[in-house]
Amino acid sequence: MVKIGKKEKNDQLYKAILELKDEQECYDFFQDLCTVSELRSMEQRFEVASLLHDGMIYNDILERTGASSATISRVNRSLSYGTGAYDKLFSRIKPAKK
Repeated sequence: MVKIGKKEKNDQLYKAILELKDEQECYDFFQDLCTVSELRSMEQRFEVASLLHDGMIYNDILERTGASSATISRVNRSLSYGTGAYDKLFSRIKPAKK
């Protein structure tokens, strides 16, 4: 998995995200920052990651989310070989859902 190097990114965006105070501010910020299509793509990838993390199989995810097999495969690679950010986040939010 290719990682973004320090010099290739602008830290301001990531620092700004950390300053958001609540869910509404988050919604508002991302609606201003992204197109509807970009938001839907990110939401879909996150849902796919959550379902893969829960052990759901590709065909069921495809049927449930409408994501392409390429998207599901890419997200699965991130879960398996990425930075571990999905796992960290799921460990924080999944217990709260139960």
